[in-house]
Amino acid sequence: MASAAVSKAFMAATADLLSSPPRSLSHRRAMAMSASRYSRIAPFPPDLVAWVKRQGGFVHPKLRIAESASYGLTLVASEEIPKGSRLVALPERLTLRLGRSRSDEDADAADSILSELVRRVPEELWAMRLGLKLLQERARTGSFWWPYIGNLPEAFDIPIFFSGDDIKNLHYAPLIHQVNKRCRFLLSFEKDVRSMLEGIDSGDHPFSGQCVDASSVGWAMSAVSSRAFRLSGEVVQDGSNAGVPMLLPLIDMCNHSFNPNAFILQERNVPEYLVEVISETSIDNNAPVTLNYGSLTNDLFLLDYGFVETSNKHDNVELKYDGVLLDAAATATGVSDPCFSSPSEWQRDILSQLGFIGDGASLKINLGGEERVDGRLLAALRVLFSNNQEAAQKSSLKVLMSFSAGAPLGESAEISALRTIIALCVICLQQFPTKIMDDEAILKGNISDATRLVVQFRLQKKLMIVDLMQTITKRVKVLLQK
Repeated sequence: MASAAVSKAFMAATADLLSSPPRSLSHRRAMAMSASRYSRIAPFPPDLVAWVKRQGGFVHPKLRIAESASYGLTLVASEEIPKGSRLVALPERLTLRLGRSRSDEDADAADSILSELVRRVPEELWAMRLGLKLLQERARTGSFWWPYIGNLPEAFDIPIFFSGDDIKNLHYAPLIHQVNKRCRFLLSFEKDVRSMLEGIDSGDHPFSGQCVDASSVGWAMSAVSSRAFRLSGEVVQDGSNAGVPMLLPLIDMCNHSFNPNAFILQERNVPEYLVEVISETSIDNNAPVTLNYGSLTNDLFLLDYGFVETSNKHDNVELKYDGVLLDAAATATGVSDPCFSSPSEWQRDILSQLGFIGDGASLKINLGGEERVDGRLLAALRVLFSNNQEAAQKSSLKVLMSFSAGAPLGESAEISALRTIIALCVICLQQFPTKIMDDEAILKGNISDATRLVVQFRLQKKLMIVDLMQTITKRVKVLLQK
């Protein structure tokens, strides 16, 4: 097991990820009424299926909207639906996105102000950009989009709305950093919005004179991040191909699955439809329609969608490539004189090629995911434990980075590298104050939805680390038997 000194080294290597104490917007939810977890914005929301059909969309007659205890409103089959069936199809006018002019001719000034607000949002927060458009339509009386918006949740289980204690209890610095970053932006952006809108006439106000604060823009950003699609290859107005974020009524009620029963198709051969959902398998009676949201980590699933995927093969833990940390990890495995802090010149050259040294160096590495071990980290460990300079310099980086490459620099170097990774796993586990059995016990108790998500998140991280340790330990045993 790793010593206290190893744990201290790990904390020092990741301390820069935490820039401020946990904060949240939970105390600023001005727009949200006190209600159940899946209350809609409208007390009696319009019939969304009927509205989509009236506006030229298609909805399979055997589909209905049902309320799930876990996911809220979702699309389910009322009878078995065959494979290859068109489930939902939307014309372009039913895709809510930026760059679409409002229907009334008096909205020029309001749209100009909205565009300026959008430009002040960083590109990485694209959900906030589209969220401003959504907020505008929510505030507008008689909006074309009200039948859709009225069916949206009035609250989201997204970390920016968690309590400070729940954010802290994630026990995972990289995600806490991202939550804090978003909260700080929203609180700062609130001031920008108020400053820009001060003195604006109601007729020119992009939000119809309604007060916009950090809570309301947080709701809008959460609505978009948890529901929007970025469709690839769409030809936008300027003729370029880009993944344009858009909200797709009904389609955004499909749940996530890594083994989905449906997929999205951008239709170019049928002029009346822009996007369709097609059944990839037959869908049983009362089964929900599912789509694959992407090969995402649980960090992104929780941060953007408000759920945690169990046994997520794409999940990982993030840490920093640091010589002191790696020396400590190697020492814990029994390596007498590790050289991570002072590599030789030829090793430094390969580390530079891997991007760990020199201009533009990237020190972020991870354990887990489909690759199991970060390829750059594995290559660096193999090289730094190798005494065979000629073999290391002749080997391609692709081979050195491959977890399935066997022992490209010899069994001794491979065993030392793998044992060091196991030590890093132990260090990662030690950063969680609670154990797996503690989390499992908490989940059996009467806890809030937010706390349940927090505990599920950190539990899945630990289970993933343990599984990785078991996988690598089996490989080490095989090498030792040779």
